[in-house]
Amino acid sequence: MTVTIYDVAREAGVSMATVSRVVNNNPNVKPQTRKKVFEAIERLGYRPNAVARGLASKKTTTVGVVIPDISNAIFAEVARGIEDIANMYHYNIILCNADKKKEKEIRVVNTLLEKQVDGLLFMGGTVTEEHVQAFKTSSVPVVLCATTDEKKEFPSVDIDHEKAAYDAVETLIAKGHRSIAMICGNLQDLSNGYARYQGYKKALENHGIALREEYVRVGNYRYESGMEIMEYFLGLREKPTAVFSATDEMAIGAIHKLQDHGLKVPEDISVISVDNTRMATMVRPQLAAVAQPMYDIGAVSMRLLTKLMKNEKVEDNIVVLPHELIMRNSVQDRS
Repeated sequence: MTVTIYDVAREAGVSMATVSRVVNNNPNVKPQTRKKVFEAIERLGYRPNAVARGLASKKTTTVGVVIPDISNAIFAEVARGIEDIANMYHYNIILCNADKKKEKEIRVVNTLLEKQVDGLLFMGGTVTEEHVQAFKTSSVPVVLCATTDEKKEFPSVDIDHEKAAYDAVETLIAKGHRSIAMICGNLQDLSNGYARYQGYKKALENHGIALREEYVRVGNYRYESGMEIMEYFLGLREKPTAVFSATDEMAIGAIHKLQDHGLKVPEDISVISVDNTRMATMVRPQLAAVAQPMYDIGAVSMRLLTKLMKNEKVEDNIVVLPHELIMRNSVQDRS
């Protein structure tokens, strides 16, 4: 049978109100009484009913997190930052994978709100008008994590993706490369895929390099699409001397395709990316990349959400964290 608060009170020889104060960390309980209640809880194996506590306080101390792809290492690192800060502020996490599908993302958002979460973190993915409508109907705070909405209506934590891409391509240009191809992400993803394409385009324009349509191909962020697109680049009459990839995973696919053809990185073609996941140091040669502070994005997002849930003062709802260029052996000077 389920052990109730009444059973604990009877076992400890105190009132149910005293047990409630102990369970809810109320300081107005004598240390000796608190010890007696905890001993009774341990003997009986009592577990407080979170649902009942939530109904009483109108708080569940639970945060919903929507993650676009749980198998992607970059989102796993963001989730770790979220979890650490959530634990620090005594919140539990409900993590939901949405498979990068808009319909599933919106369904998951609505499900989490029905579960009476105290706040919502929407991680990655394109924020469409349908997302905006779902967020606007929320009675709890919503923070966008590793993404932003076009109109900047919702609090968000991210990097400047356009500038990150610009810095990566400018590095290739500084190394003497003029024939630079790009493996893009989804161009419908304004805050990520399209922004990185814009950074690539602006870097070329600002250095007087013509944008060549055949040097730009859209991938799906996955290893296999990096391999497929590099195969296409190698079939061009004039091959690029360098490739900028929107993600590490596609960049590694590109490197392996080059090696399959007996070509060397960076001697034949240099490769650089954005993300700097652990995979960047596992591939050979190690991959040069613009590092996103993924753990920090998760941690800062969760901290911002805790402030909003507690109605604390927030200086800035839109947080842009710095990125960093990490040079490794996949890029070679061509000048």
